[in-house]
Amino acid sequence: MPTSRLQLEQWLLEPEGQRLEFKEAKQRYDFEKLLKYCVALANEGGGTMVLGVTDKRPRRIVGTQAFEDPGRTEAGLHQRLGHRIPVEELLLPEGRVVIVHVPPRLPGTAWEIDGRYFKRAGDDLAALSGQELREMFAETGPDFSAQPCPGATLADLESESIALFRERWAKKSGDPRRRELSDLQTLRDAELLVEGDQVSYAALILFGTRAGLTRWLAQAELVFEYRSSEAAGPAADREEYRAGFFSWQDALWKKINLRNDRQSYQDDFFRMDLPTFDEVPVREAILNAVAHRDYRLGGSIFVRQFAKRLEVVSPGGLPPGITPENIIDQQYPRNRRLAEALGRCGLIERSGQGLNLMMESAVRQGKPLPSFAGTAAHEVRLTLEGGVRNPAFVRFMERLGEETLRSFSTLDYLALECLEQGKPLSPALKERLPGLIAVGAVESMGRGRGTRYMLSEALCASLGAKGTYTRQRGLDRDTNKALLLKHVMKQGEQGAPVSELQQVLPTHSPSALRSLLLELRAENKLALKGERRWARWYAITHKSL
Repeated sequence: MPTSRLQLEQWLLEPEGQRLEFKEAKQRYDFEKLLKYCVALANEGGGTMVLGVTDKRPRRIVGTQAFEDPGRTEAGLHQRLGHRIPVEELLLPEGRVVIVHVPPRLPGTAWEIDGRYFKRAGDDLAALSGQELREMFAETGPDFSAQPCPGATLADLESESIALFRERWAKKSGDPRRRELSDLQTLRDAELLVEGDQVSYAALILFGTRAGLTRWLAQAELVFEYRSSEAAGPAADREEYRAGFFSWQDALWKKINLRNDRQSYQDDFFRMDLPTFDEVPVREAILNAVAHRDYRLGGSIFVRQFAKRLEVVSPGGLPPGITPENIIDQQYPRNRRLAEALGRCGLIERSGQGLNLMMESAVRQGKPLPSFAGTAAHEVRLTLEGGVRNPAFVRFMERLGEETLRSFSTLDYLALECLEQGKPLSPALKERLPGLIAVGAVESMGRGRGTRYMLSEALCASLGAKGTYTRQRGLDRDTNKALLLKHVMKQGEQGAPVSELQQVLPTHSPSALRSLLLELRAENKLALKGERRWARWYAITHKSL
């Protein structure tokens, strides 16, 4: 909800504290310093930073020229910090105010920038102490994957799996010397041996033998089922993978790919073949289930393949503070040591990467976005739909890319997806709109803050949705005419000058406004009386006419 003038005035009366920070910043404000303050505020439970206000009481609005494009600033914060931080501006008679809304960190986590953790110290910033960080990370209990497994030894780990991990680590790090390390040294360097070379649960999950997992961590199992129909009963194919992740990850994909049909579409002379299940999102979905499930609970990970749908169900609900709605923007590594090891070998590049890749693949291939429907406190349910919903959309974007020599990013596709579905656009997606307008995929309506966006006429035509385009354009015009008529009728005998009607539709140019008014006059709904500065518009239905 946008900040109101009343809310701002209330903040001005409050003392600067843990949740509130004021900066005068008349001309500019250093972006790097803004990043550090966001980190500090998040680590202290979240808060609000207000620019364009004196930081000494009694406070007054002085205005700021810093961060002229709030959407771009918001996108920059997300790129550097990996979190969505809303940035808004208030245009007031006293001057322009920029407001940065910093969400709180999640329990068991701490925000950082370039490996540094900050808190506020009076009017300045200070580094969090080691003890403060340990207390934060311990809020949700110890990392299960980093704990030693009592009784487990190196004999419970597969040397072939460790070798595969070592090879990927050497390639990812660009250090060929890692290939020469022993299994013992590899595990030590990866911090998978703890407290005097004891085998950690993370090591068992990644490299455990079947016998080792059966004895020490039997729930670290993945069950694959292929179901030819929705009917209950035994699966047409079932296989249990109870061994370290590195021993079966490729075999599981091959199993899924055995029944991976290709969907073909003909468009003039262009033929498009798309797999029902793309390898990248499938692997990412499975990887996320292994990395983030709750291993303290019994139960296996289930991967269920249907003709046009793949379900991945993992024990344990979403981590504290994570919901299906914020899962893209908020990250919480439930098994931190396990995630770190997967990051070392390049399987996890950054937090939140997996879901982003799944979404990108879905939009690029004209499929529905990944769904978390059915997720509950005891399990996470992720569904990948394999059916191509809109092959015409895929082809249209390919044609645009060929014609403009432009490659489209994930954000481009997600922006188009939101416009097609009528969903609101985040600031990061709004940043993509000028480029999409330039290549003819999007059109704008109105001006300034009231600008609206819709899929272009060419794109709607390619999707077989010419009627939708016409309706959206028409509804927009009819809605604006209705607003004008309603306002004029309320003015009664006084009528309404053009300057007042311009306030009703501030995004419209004078010529566009006049066009709407003339249409209403032609429809015998409005009449114009007077000239120039004395001209007034009246409702025909009013008795004075």
